Amino acid sequence: MITLSSDFGSPYPASMRGVILGQSDARLVDISHDFPRGDVRTAAFWLREVLPYFPPAVHLAVIDPTVGSGRDVLVVRAGEHRLVGPDNGLLVPVARRLDDRFTCFRLTDVDAASNTFHGRDVFAPLAATIHEQPDPGSHPTLQPAVDPVGLSFPDAELDGQTARGTVLVIDGFGNAITNVPGEWLTPITGGTVCVDDRTVHAVSHYAAVEAGRPLVTVGSTSYVELAVNGGRGDEWFGLSTDDAVTMRRPELDQ
Repeated sequence: MITLSSDFGSPYPASMRGVILGQSDARLVDISHDFPRGDVRTAAFWLREVLPYFPPAVHLAVIDPTVGSGRDVLVVRAGEHRLVGPDNGLLVPVARRLDDRFTCFRLTDVDAASNTFHGRDVFAPLAATIHEQPDPGSHPTLQPAVDPVGLSFPDAELDGQTARGTVLVIDGFGNAITNVPGEWLTPITGGTVCVDDRTVHAVSHYAAVEAGRPLVTVGSTSYVELAVNGGRGDEWFGLSTDDAVTMRRPELDQ
């Protein structure tokens, strides 16, 4: 299996699929080609959350705002998985989750017909090659890379009563996913939480409040998220990605 992820929309991913199918018998699975354009951080978050649910595969991911520049091309060995993409931090968070002893390799011979579409000309053929020969160390054009570009997500500050966090991403439903771990909220599910200057219900699922009402819950990523049942939490709370958010558990004020 080869999975494909990008911010290309359509029709560019079709060219990548064509190249891969011309060089391998891999089964192709699209993760998403609608990641925010050029937003390496958001794509890295979702790859970290999605790819570990796959069986061993080659994962091709291209969010590459500096395509054609001097940035390197990476292949990452993370357990039984292989990751292929630009050396801009995109692959590091998911590699850590798959295997914290992951190893990286750089492509030393980049031959591209176009300086603007390395997804088709560089990454797709490389993913096909890794699918057929999954040991990166056996490829003469790949050399060990000990210092890939890093990318990490900030930790929330917790003191028991108060959590000072950051909005990591806004999903397609408008849920503001923070970096506050779900364990902080779980003990008071069914009570209330003060989010900045607003008090909202802490619940176990969206429909626990009436349609159109705000809520705080623990989402599928195991982080606390701010949402609206049937609406957009980002708009109700007035939040965007990277915004700071403070939550307080009022039952501890006693």
